[in-house]
Amino acid sequence: MIEMHGVGVTYADADAPVLSGVDLAIGEGELALVVGRTGSGKSTLLRTLNGLVPHFSGGTLHGRVVVDGRDTRTHRPRDLADVVGYVGQDPLSGFVTDAVEDELAYGMESLGLPADTMRKRVEETLDLLGLAEVRGRPVADLSAGQQQRVAIGAVLTTHPRVLVLDEPTSALDPLAAEEVLATLQRLVHDLGLTVVLAEHRLERVVQYADRVVLVPGDGRPVVDGTPVEVLSDSPVAPPVVELGRVAGWRPVPLSVRDARRLAGPLRSRLAHADPSSRRAREGAREGTSEGRTVAACADLVVSYRRVPAVRGVSARLSAGKVVALMGRNGAGKSTLLKALVGMVKPASGTVEVDGLVPSRLRPGALLRHVAMVPQVPADLLYAPSVGLECEHADRDARVRPGTTLAVFRRLSPAVPLEQHPRDLSEGQRLSLALSIVLAARPPLLLLDEPTRGLDYTAKHRLVEILRDLAEQGHAVLLATHDVELVAEVAARVLVMAEGEIVADGRTADVVVSSPAFAPQVAKVLAPQHWLTPTEVALALADTSAVTP
Repeated sequence: MIEMHGVGVTYADADAPVLSGVDLAIGEGELALVVGRTGSGKSTLLRTLNGLVPHFSGGTLHGRVVVDGRDTRTHRPRDLADVVGYVGQDPLSGFVTDAVEDELAYGMESLGLPADTMRKRVEETLDLLGLAEVRGRPVADLSAGQQQRVAIGAVLTTHPRVLVLDEPTSALDPLAAEEVLATLQRLVHDLGLTVVLAEHRLERVVQYADRVVLVPGDGRPVVDGTPVEVLSDSPVAPPVVELGRVAGWRPVPLSVRDARRLAGPLRSRLAHADPSSRRAREGAREGTSEGRTVAACADLVVSYRRVPAVRGVSARLSAGKVVALMGRNGAGKSTLLKALVGMVKPASGTVEVDGLVPSRLRPGALLRHVAMVPQVPADLLYAPSVGLECEHADRDARVRPGTTLAVFRRLSPAVPLEQHPRDLSEGQRLSLALSIVLAARPPLLLLDEPTRGLDYTAKHRLVEILRDLAEQGHAVLLATHDVELVAEVAARVLVMAEGEIVADGRTADVVVSSPAFAPQVAKVLAPQHWLTPTEVALALADTSAVTP
């Protein structure tokens, strides 16, 4: 179905190729998972499959890409639209119409399908992706996760033979991600659809993959093989694989189910170790003492067009704590963050940051008290180069020159300063936006889905930065669907549903008891309360040290 022969891509003005010597053959009915670090070239590889590279992006394509017998050198994206469906990292930028149903029908209208066929496929797709309840709503009013599902649905209605997805679950809550991936698996198994997807949250998708394509970056050749073959030594791997490496399991497990079958002896070795005591020694990670109150809301109600998005929320955020805000798509998480940063005004109730009402502060004054990285990081970027973006951020935050760049280098070490922000990968743009806000070091830092597009290495660097901020007395609130990030860094978890807080407690107490929000290690080693492979590795090292 897909053949790539000696494929390389070099963008204009680039010193080195993004991809080099790619040889792949992906058959009909396969699900191929493309993995690699942020900026390694995964998105470029995907965009060669429907001709966006080089017909839209420019640059030079070496070698041949043939999809269902069509050579992308001579077939532009419009010539491949009936064969290849493509969903990019930012679904909102790809929408053509305003309403959900219209967006689902647009691709079929472009192909000239009959009206009765279009109606039938729209209904099937609404049910397939759980979108029936938002069918008449404007796409701009949907949560990021709902927008992601609409984008996938708009492609599925055209019944392509190849489906290409770039970070398809990055904005989805765990249950919605499972539903989407289960749907893709059914399409692969029942209809013979070929699916090629890039994903950083490998814990969600690796068990579904028939093959893994590792893009190492720097123009080095890709590595192609079965998931076990590639991930055993891959620099990027999900927590269950990392746990298998720590425990010495061979072959490494790819799913929680496989790992639990091997975990009996490991649980016995860990039986006398106490994960909570280790977390307590980490101070901000699980400390019990509460610092001063940085932000608080009481009986907060926020409405859109008289429809409540936040309903009677009362909470306080303390200095020196990282708090995670979790819940399904559309639960009200982003709205609560917007209320804390003054982007929306309460319909009733109160919200204060540093004793001030954020909606009454001007932007310059607001930054000294609270700052937020939104779900679309490009909203914070306006300069023509990475270097200038960092310089402007230093001046806006009134910090020492080079402060923003130093933070950015910790998250994305190899990005050229002269590169335009729009030419960065989604993860690199997020790293830049994070750096702009982190450099200002406000007392309250709000992050909305801060790990979208970040690989595991960049995520670990982010964890280190957030821990440093907490130790220095900052309060951090992050709204996220990334349960592994929560397990690594959060001391406390708030869970929202239908605009209300339905759970509030220590991370281990909240996530371990939740099938939806529990990290992989917690599921494998339950009923013990271990959260991350690092915790297990340190505990095993301590156990070995005291063993006669």
